[in-house]
Amino acid sequence: MTKPFDPASLPPHFDAPAAEKRWDEAWSAAGVYHWDETRGRDETFVVDTPPPTVSGSLHMGHVFSYTHTDVITRQRRMRGQNVFYPMGWDDNGLPTERRVQNYFHVKCDPALPYEPGLTMTQADDKKRKEEKPRIVSRKNFIELCHQVTHEDEKAFEALFRRIGLSVDWRQTYATIDDRCRHIAQLSFLDLVDKKQLYNIESPTMWDVDFQTAVAQAEVEDRDKPGAFHDIEFAVEGGGSFVIATTRPELLPACVAVCAHPDDERFKSYFGKRAITPIFRAPVRIFPSELADPKKGTGILMVCTFGDATDVLWWRTEKLPLRAIIQRDGTLRAVEFGSEEFPSLDAARANAAYAQLVGKGVTQARKLVVELLKDAASAATGEAHAGGTRAPLQADPKPIQHPVKHYEKGERPLELVTTRQWFVRLLPNAAAGTDNQAGLLAKGKDVKWWPGFMHSRFHNWTEGLNSDWCVSRQRYFGVPIPVWYPIADNGVIDHERPLYPSAAQLPIDPMSDAPPGYAEAQRGKPGGFTGDPDVFDTWFTSSLTPQISSHWGLDAARHAKLFPADIRPQSHEIIRTWAFYTIAKAMLHEGKVPWHNVVISGWILDPDRKKMSKSVGNVVTPMKLLEDYSSDGVRYWAASARLGTDTAFDEKVLKVGKRLVTKLFNAGKYVLAQTAEGDVSPAAITEEIDRAFVHELRGLVEKASAAFEEFEYAQALMLTEQFFWSRLTDSYLELVKIRARGEVGDPASRRSAVATLRLALNVLLRLFAPVVPYITEEVWSWVYAEETKQPSIHRAPWPTLADLAAIPLPSDAQSFELACTLYTALNKKKTESGASVGRVVTSTAIAASPTLVSRIAPALADVLAAAKVKAHTLASREPLADTDGFVIDAIEIAPKEARADEAEAG
Repeated sequence: MTKPFDPASLPPHFDAPAAEKRWDEAWSAAGVYHWDETRGRDETFVVDTPPPTVSGSLHMGHVFSYTHTDVITRQRRMRGQNVFYPMGWDDNGLPTERRVQNYFHVKCDPALPYEPGLTMTQADDKKRKEEKPRIVSRKNFIELCHQVTHEDEKAFEALFRRIGLSVDWRQTYATIDDRCRHIAQLSFLDLVDKKQLYNIESPTMWDVDFQTAVAQAEVEDRDKPGAFHDIEFAVEGGGSFVIATTRPELLPACVAVCAHPDDERFKSYFGKRAITPIFRAPVRIFPSELADPKKGTGILMVCTFGDATDVLWWRTEKLPLRAIIQRDGTLRAVEFGSEEFPSLDAARANAAYAQLVGKGVTQARKLVVELLKDAASAATGEAHAGGTRAPLQADPKPIQHPVKHYEKGERPLELVTTRQWFVRLLPNAAAGTDNQAGLLAKGKDVKWWPGFMHSRFHNWTEGLNSDWCVSRQRYFGVPIPVWYPIADNGVIDHERPLYPSAAQLPIDPMSDAPPGYAEAQRGKPGGFTGDPDVFDTWFTSSLTPQISSHWGLDAARHAKLFPADIRPQSHEIIRTWAFYTIAKAMLHEGKVPWHNVVISGWILDPDRKKMSKSVGNVVTPMKLLEDYSSDGVRYWAASARLGTDTAFDEKVLKVGKRLVTKLFNAGKYVLAQTAEGDVSPAAITEEIDRAFVHELRGLVEKASAAFEEFEYAQALMLTEQFFWSRLTDSYLELVKIRARGEVGDPASRRSAVATLRLALNVLLRLFAPVVPYITEEVWSWVYAEETKQPSIHRAPWPTLADLAAIPLPSDAQSFELACTLYTALNKKKTESGASVGRVVTSTAIAASPTLVSRIAPALADVLAAAKVKAHTLASREPLADTDGFVIDAIEIAPKEARADEAEAG
């Protein structure tokens, strides 16, 4: 006898919200998702989980990509692997600071003293519009950041639990917590020891709003309107030429003029000096292969600094430094006629420049253009002799051109000379390193899913043009663990940095004193000063595998968890997160950080634009979870293939919800079927049942193979198609009368019930990674006790071994033939104007001799399912096997003779 099951004891519909709450609590209490630290590395599957940025609310993009990871992880756990699946919160960096500034309407001034006990509440729109931001100290600002991130993290965890992420929440970290700060600072010290880090004052890409340096990987080109300005320069000793520039405001910073060495137009000028308009500064004219004769007028001004090529020429040609743009994006005061800013007419130059001091770049550009329209600004000096030719040769020519921006910034980046810390990435003969080549090799050692994503990593790495700037001039981040001695004359000695020992970590150099010094010596001659900067957030995030493994803190744990097995992430941060993580693992240990990278696509809106909070086209998850259930939303996410951008479509959510309902109803129907005696797989004896199980074998094999390639969407599609077309629409309809004992003998009834129960058992497990709540619910009714597996998510993944005891059918196609005949009979009913539920008093069926013979073992089930009372089955020689079954005649019983029967779902 089967275990008694009364479907009437269940509610008529699946109560998803109640089940989600109940099962989340049950899984937590039972430790279903706990990593077992006693098991070895060869048994363990390690996930390097993306730590979401804690800067507001989660959106459907998070639900989308994190579900992909969870589906893969759940399947591995069911395969018996010891899954390590942590969660982290990326809670430091510019996004968090920006959120806190807006949330409380504050700004940070590190020069202010700390205000103990400061409490603030969220600012409203009126306060933001009518009042200036409150200025707070660095320490107060950091406390406000902790306050906001703590609340955000609680909300993030609640949503991730709601969507059923099978995370081991005991392994949670935050990138600003003590352990993460310790490991990030340890990484810094290790790179210092390996001579992979250096500190230098040099031109750096700078965001003038955030007032911090940014790295190459954080820079994006945005098409912006601009204009070419044709400006006449003079040549010392006679002559002139015209350059075309989009940045006339950098004219005061011009240090040279350059053209291609083969350009006949300018060959005679090389070695001479040009005179700039307005400021009449003498500057070198030199040749360079990098100058493009076809761009603009073929000759260009070199400024400190307009772009990366200016920086290159400044270094290689040993040009003077005439920086004018300050960290806030305004032009600083300078004195023409000084050694730094020479001029042939200092008074006129200073009078002109005085109009620019303190102005932003855009305003300064307009002012310079107006000055260039004045003949008195001519570089040739003709205006002084009564000439009338203005330096600006024509009206500016409008263009659209790419302008570099920080990915989170609003205004264009500037190149500003600052002191920064850099990790070596480019080949460097002096340092004896070629990390670029090493990174290209490590990229090949990792498997990329989909494979074409490797080219994005390769192309980015191959195109590197700068080392990694890892210091940021911000506040809420991991402090750079460095102090600098102050000489007796009060000058800070950046060439002899002071470092803590590993045992002292984590430290904050702004509040902790270096070894051998006392706090009272801070900022004084003969004393020290702390480095005020923090790490780029990627410097810490690039260590997520090591953070989870406790690198540098627990060698045994590190050996069990590093390298990780998979890194899930989206494709737009291959150049940052994937790249930097590979770099860190290579530089620290010469290893890859993980064996596989699985790349999710973006969520697109119906117009196929990326969903983004800045654009305002995001969909928030909560209402969708309430309307379609967590399983329904997960189904939508898991239907998308790796690496594929997917348009948001609520229709797919509806399909997911329908699947959940069908599983609930099908589970009730199947488990309500009973039979005397053993209904284990050994009871499966009937030909059609064995043929159905044979198809089930094929599904298990294909779905398992798809998961091996991380093709969870393919596995879901195969499982779903089988569930609908083979189980509920076909097999269940064919055998339900036999399963109720209305036809056949007890053994055939047992065979039908055993097959239905086996199919449901296997399909629930195949669906479990995608729809964890409904599968756990149905599993709990009977299978949890019968299998001694309290949770389906710890039950073994279906394998061919599960089905090996069931003999193969005599004819592998007998179930398919039964479906073909059943479909033909129902089609004939419909053509006769009757519903498929009507009773057939008699019918005449014809087929090839082969099909007549092959259908015999399944014929009784087909006729019973089609409600056929009498029939003839004749061989017809002209018919081929491919012609299927021909229904020559059919007689439908009167409508009142139809028997109403309970259906599944």
